[in-house]
Amino acid sequence: MSMVRCILSLTIASGLAGYSPATAQPYPSAPVKVVTPFAAGGGADVLCRLVAEKLQAMLGQPFIVENRTGAGGNIGAEAVAKAAPDGQVLLCAPDPVLTSYLLYSKLAFDPRAFAPVSVFAVFRMGLVARADAPFATVTELIAYARNHPGQLNYGSQGIGQYGHLLVEALKLKENLDIVHVPYRGGAAAVSDMLGGQVSILAGPLTSTMPLIEAGKLKLLAPTDNRRLAAFPDLPALPETIPGLAADSWLAIAAPPGTPAAITTKLASAIAQIVRAPEMKGRFAELQSEALGSTPEEMRDLTRQAAEQWAGVIAKAKIRLD
Repeated sequence: MSMVRCILSLTIASGLAGYSPATAQPYPSAPVKVVTPFAAGGGADVLCRLVAEKLQAMLGQPFIVENRTGAGGNIGAEAVAKAAPDGQVLLCAPDPVLTSYLLYSKLAFDPRAFAPVSVFAVFRMGLVARADAPFATVTELIAYARNHPGQLNYGSQGIGQYGHLLVEALKLKENLDIVHVPYRGGAAAVSDMLGGQVSILAGPLTSTMPLIEAGKLKLLAPTDNRRLAAFPDLPALPETIPGLAADSWLAIAAPPGTPAAITTKLASAIAQIVRAPEMKGRFAELQSEALGSTPEEMRDLTRQAAEQWAGVIAKAKIRLD
């Protein structure tokens, strides 16, 4: 899977031991709160809850998911950033939340300071159009946009979110004039696309694939380096535009300063959970791929995500303050 495949090793982090022998209590010694900074019911929320449920069974304490929305994920992320570094409060979020410093010059916390735990899922993403759009491929979209500058619009999950950055990258590469319509979350953008107010959308196939299969939306391309099994004849985005490939991943992070004994224990447990056959199958149903990285691999992935989008953000002059 593009960038992620290049970094993640096949080795599951070893050792489910918690603290060192000198520590009085093993981790976790009390219920754990897992904060997800987006609304309940979305693909990220469902996957976070699946992993939390399995962590509870494996580690013997409740893992309670709490949705704290707002400010592009920063409200929930800030709450975790300011929590005690004891592993009792965790963040479950997609990569844009961990690279939000690229968009904000002033934040009440530093996303780079989170203690990485595990990237546990990669979303299959797609560039999608209305069913009645006068184009069916990325090549046709580019031609139409060039012939109708400023007449096409695209929805996104919000300013600075995956769908926004990807289409801006496409616009920069192909010198296109397509109007951005930001929403508060992907569900509203998809709803307006179905209603005819939005022409195209980039985002997780978790929410759009059922509509694509029902003929209510049209898939122009998966946006990573692989074609979809359900659409084997449809080129992936980098086949049409070399160098433009993107995926989005979902991760667990801990407050800054959380001991490595805690993060490695969590990472090892998560790897065993998501790589179990039944979980891999459930993830696939949600148009995502189960992974399970080490904390060190997650740190590398976060750095590469920032490097990938920093240029787009600068050239497109995307700011949120």
